[in-house]
Amino acid sequence: VQLQASGGGLVQTGGSLRLSCTAPGRTFSSYNMGWFRQAPGKEREFVAVYRRNTRTTVYTDSVRGRFTFSRDNAKNTVHLEMNNLKPEDTAVYYCVAGTPTTILSSLRDTGRYDVWGQGTQVTVSS
Repeated sequence: VQLQASGGGLVQTGGSLRLSCTAPGRTFSSYNMGWFRQAPGKEREFVAVYRRNTRTTVYTDSVRGRFTFSRDNAKNTVHLEMNNLKPEDTAVYYCVAGTPTTILSSLRDTGRYDVWGQGTQVTVSS
């Protein structure tokens, strides 16, 4: 699966962005799909993942209530709707795909995900 992420940009604090991720010619149906981010000088950080088997989404605490994951199976696209953005959300956001797992703690591990998109920059100005 090759992933293409888009939708990043520059917004002011409190603004919104919608990230999209597609896999041309492929389907997401067999994978957990998620998002990670990496801010300058920091390690890559888990943001959210949609669990294929349970059809539920797990969010990191810092974005819960502000970010919403969705998927459009007809268009083979997943989205991350980001509202009430804060300067600390500034990062490169990566779309990821991984084999489903029952080990919940591993969902936040970068090694759980086999495929990574190229990343899209999100910058939130104060």
